[in-house]
Amino acid sequence: MGIEDYGGGQTPQADVLVVTTNDVPGHQVTQIIGEVFGLTVRSRHLGSQIGAGLKSMIGGELKGLTKTLVETRNQAMERLVDQARARGANAVLMMRFDVSEAADVGTEVCAYGTAAVINRA
Repeated sequence: MGIEDYGGGQTPQADVLVVTTNDVPGHQVTQIIGEVFGLTVRSRHLGSQIGAGLKSMIGGELKGLTKTLVETRNQAMERLVDQARARGANAVLMMRFDVSEAADVGTEVCAYGTAAVINRA
């Protein structure tokens, strides 16, 4: 697997800018729309569970699970952006991820932040 399998983020052409900061240098926040989030829950399949169990005995990265978590985070981020766009935002400020177990059957990933309208200052 290449490095592209282990990352995420936006393309330079993104119409909704997502940042982890309170503001965007060179821009002014002209409207706060409110909280937006993107949520996904992924179940674990038996093959990855067995593989992870075996790998944990000898050590090392669980590459299959890493790739699945990256895909899950990217899906949550896409849903966050879709919700922000639908509400008229062109930015999401203070974006964060929250990850938790979902009833012992999977992993819940939530991307959340504040939808806003920004303009160049």
